[in-house]
Amino acid sequence: MRKVVVTGLGLVTPLGIGVRRTWSRLLDGHSGIVSIRDRSPQFAALPSQVAAVVPSGTKERGEWNPKELLSPGDERKMARFAQYAMVASEEALKDADWLPTKDEDLQATGVYMGSGIGSLDDVYDTTVSYEHGGYKKVSPLFVPRLLINLAAGHVSMRFGFQGPNHAATTACTTGAHSIGDAARLIQFGDADVMIAGGAESCIHPLAIAGFARARSLATDWNDRPTESSRPFDRDRAGFVIGEGAGVVVLEELEHAKRRGAKIYAQLAGYGLSSDAHHMTAPREDGQGPRLAMKHALRHAGIKPSQVDYVNAHATSTVLGDAAENRAIKDLLLGEEGRENASDINISSTKGAIGHLLGAAGSVEAIFTILGLYNNTLPPTLNLQNPGDPKEDFDCNYVANTAQQKEVRVALSNSFGFGGTNASLCFSKM
Repeated sequence: MRKVVVTGLGLVTPLGIGVRRTWSRLLDGHSGIVSIRDRSPQFAALPSQVAAVVPSGTKERGEWNPKELLSPGDERKMARFAQYAMVASEEALKDADWLPTKDEDLQATGVYMGSGIGSLDDVYDTTVSYEHGGYKKVSPLFVPRLLINLAAGHVSMRFGFQGPNHAATTACTTGAHSIGDAARLIQFGDADVMIAGGAESCIHPLAIAGFARARSLATDWNDRPTESSRPFDRDRAGFVIGEGAGVVVLEELEHAKRRGAKIYAQLAGYGLSSDAHHMTAPREDGQGPRLAMKHALRHAGIKPSQVDYVNAHATSTVLGDAAENRAIKDLLLGEEGRENASDINISSTKGAIGHLLGAAGSVEAIFTILGLYNNTLPPTLNLQNPGDPKEDFDCNYVANTAQQKEVRVALSNSFGFGGTNASLCFSKM
């Protein structure tokens, strides 16, 4: 089987534009979560009034400015999630030094870009316009902006990539599925290089209302937004909606070596599973996540005892964090694992950036890769008191401050509504 490595990274997150800015601010303990109550009366009327928003401003300051970051016409043609995907893709390709012009290279390069929800703004605004003004109020760009696969389509068109052009939409597992599926396209010879990731931008009153009605969101921290996302903490009470994009360049190992590419890590394993349990709630025993991690390690040929770090999905919900904690401990302790729970290193970066839904898996995969590449564990912000003692929260959760540790093998987890689970296993070359 052909080996797959990571040679480029690109990020648009609530901590800023670009990998360097986002990673440094993450390690320094900054938060991208802000109050949104002043955006409109609709936001102010919602029970959850916090969100992890990509900061607007100037490119020079690492902030979002479409006039500076996008090509002419992109803002009109592309929905916001696709704009984020484009900017992150451009950074990842530049980082990988992969901007091919030969037909054979273009044909061997593909794009796999997903989104969990896509452009809710376009759906809402066009529905209102149609209701009031009829057919002529519907933009001819409505459908192209709406379609989730257009993020991959726009990236392919921009750079002339003629390989696989694909999109996943599997709720909050989308980013991880996109990377894992893209790796398999390389392994099976459908491409030598894949640009893969997830993008999301649906911080909209309707989306927040929907998640709030499902009792998924944090509602107790509206006056202290930076404290609202608190994975593994005893006071956790729901996730914080976020936006952004994470994109990686995946490459067949020998192809990367031939051109002298910088290699961040090997994508050694990819595991998938289903809870087969409930639309939104996880199984309490964590069986689904445990199976996904187990399959990822099996594909990688790596024992549980060799895992140095887990970047948890942990969204800051009561049930979800407990189930994942149980799954990780069940897998990494015991016969093939460690003797002590305190030797298990876990963190959730959602304390800093909230939950980016369809982009979460790819953004957090990049944090996992950077942690492995730099031997640094990113922190879990707002972890003051680990969860209830009866839930056995006794691992090292990298509370509030980054830690320096050698990392040779790391897992990145993502789980979504419908019980869909994925785990990516990265290793040092």
